[in-house]
Amino acid sequence: MKKLFYLIAIITYQIFYSQASVKTISCYDLKEILKVEPTLLYKPHLDAAKSFNVKILKNSSTVTKYINKGKFHKVKKSGAGFRVQKLDYSRPWLVSKASLSLERIGLRFSKNTGGAHFIVTSVTRTLEDQCRLRKVNSNASLGVSSHNYGNSFDISYVRFNGVLKSNPKLEAALEKVLEYYYKEGKILYIKEKQQSCFHVTVKNH
Repeated sequence: MKKLFYLIAIITYQIFYSQASVKTISCYDLKEILKVEPTLLYKPHLDAAKSFNVKILKNSSTVTKYINKGKFHKVKKSGAGFRVQKLDYSRPWLVSKASLSLERIGLRFSKNTGGAHFIVTSVTRTLEDQCRLRKVNSNASLGVSSHNYGNSFDISYVRFNGVLKSNPKLEAALEKVLEYYYKEGKILYIKEKQQSCFHVTVKNH
């Protein structure tokens, strides 16, 4: 009887320990992520992202920490010239300058197009969010992303006014607005063809 009790206790402990281990194992290796060298095109985005004194966002608790400090501001679901899609792999929070820049880009785009709006497809991502995204999108960054610092967002250039369809006229109007703020020294942007979006990083101007 004692042997049976002892055996049950060992099995119970092993099950509990294995489950606890699974919960604490991270889905990413930070050391490996930091080893990935950014491209020359992308490096300025990371440099700009780091200038806001936000440490790389690892998980939900790190995002909450910056929200509680007043560092992050909630992104509106919609505003003049923009709508934010349902976010499955990112979070609707940005540093104040990035949030304000998104609203200004939307407003200018709306005025230039007679009231059209674009779609924001991604905002702030933690490293854990990035892990989940890579499981469904192999193009997601293997290294550190500027999304991991709370000052980058993606704007689709094939979705305008809620319609998923190429619209060269509105695409050109959107890029014209981005180019305006780029020349003003307010943002950096990359046209990502695989994702059909403009990756926008706000500078700490």
